[in-house]
Amino acid sequence: MFADFFLAQLGRESLIAADDTWALLALMVASVALAIWLEQKYVWASKISGAIIALLIALAASNLAIIPTSCVLYDEIVWVYAVPMGIPLLLLQCNMKKIWKETGRMMVIFLIGAAGTVAGAFLAYKLLHPFIPGLEGVAAMMTGSYIGGGVNFAALASEFEVGEIKAAATVADNLLMALYFFGLIFIAGMKFFRKHYSHPHIDAIAESGDLSGAQTQAAAYWSRKDISLKDIAMNFAYAVLVVFAAKLIAAFIGGLIPDTGVVLHMLHTFFGSEYVWITTVSMACATFGEKQVAKLSGSQEIGTYLIYLFLFVIGVPASISKILTETPLLLAFTGIMVIVNMLFCFVGGKLLHFDLEDIILASNANIGGPTTAAGMAISQGWSTLVGPVMLVGTFGYVIGTYLGILVGGLLGA
Repeated sequence: MFADFFLAQLGRESLIAADDTWALLALMVASVALAIWLEQKYVWASKISGAIIALLIALAASNLAIIPTSCVLYDEIVWVYAVPMGIPLLLLQCNMKKIWKETGRMMVIFLIGAAGTVAGAFLAYKLLHPFIPGLEGVAAMMTGSYIGGGVNFAALASEFEVGEIKAAATVADNLLMALYFFGLIFIAGMKFFRKHYSHPHIDAIAESGDLSGAQTQAAAYWSRKDISLKDIAMNFAYAVLVVFAAKLIAAFIGGLIPDTGVVLHMLHTFFGSEYVWITTVSMACATFGEKQVAKLSGSQEIGTYLIYLFLFVIGVPASISKILTETPLLLAFTGIMVIVNMLFCFVGGKLLHFDLEDIILASNANIGGPTTAAGMAISQGWSTLVGPVMLVGTFGYVIGTYLGILVGGLLGA
């Protein structure tokens, strides 16, 4: 009541005005910095993830009328510039020659899991679309996310306008992730799965009882990296040039395909998407310019930071009451997708005689992305699988956006 009276006296809907860009920018970057600091400082925060902490801060600030639900900073800066620029930087690791050469059998089970994600999206949509408006776009976003990761979610959230449901979908996704990762670790220790699947890495750890190698790799992976002024300049120049080229290609090819009929609409949506071409151009640069890419430092850090800004922004327009009513249904939706993915991975892995560790990590790389899969491999002491699962998960960044847009097009998003 007092807050409403106070805002009425100010003559606006929030404490910080929508046109006070510097105040909003200060709050946004401070919130993202706090989320990253908490994630790296405290165990409880790392379990929640910095991404969700940033989203929750934005959610609280907007629902308490501290910040507006729409403004130039969110709609015309973060969405239009930060998100597209972050994607090519994160895709600099997508050297296709290296991925195909070094991933071995794990790539096969990863692709089976990706097929399971797509099948799960169609099944979940069939069961729940009468109850959730805008589920076509959510299906596309979660398909990309559950094959690649947050970078694909960001790209597809920009491609398909689904409104406030984005934040609810993100909350549901992260609630499910906590249960899912616990479930995978539980499966690795279950007698039933150890009886029916080979598990050489688990046996090796049990015999040696030593996890020091994995711990050393974890410390090395998260260590501080050198970065120069030239690296920053080259990273930003590269990102902007890739996005500019992708926009030109998308506009040209999209203009050649009429947006009429089911098939042509799907083709127009796919080939006219700037994010399809951002992914394609980035992948080509990473593959054929590997010597130049190897000289760059900081691309993953800068790209991830830009995606964190995106995660803050998607939490802004969300209504808490809407999240409370929609999250249970969205949790069911994402749960169906994850269960189908796991069924494809474990049944396919059994038929093809894959090791239990490969199956677990491939499913993790699908649903959680390369960093969570590598983290699980490190935590379990499966040191030799860290490199392959990182590469497999990175490949998911490449195909996730393609398949997400395909699913969205087929569902009429």
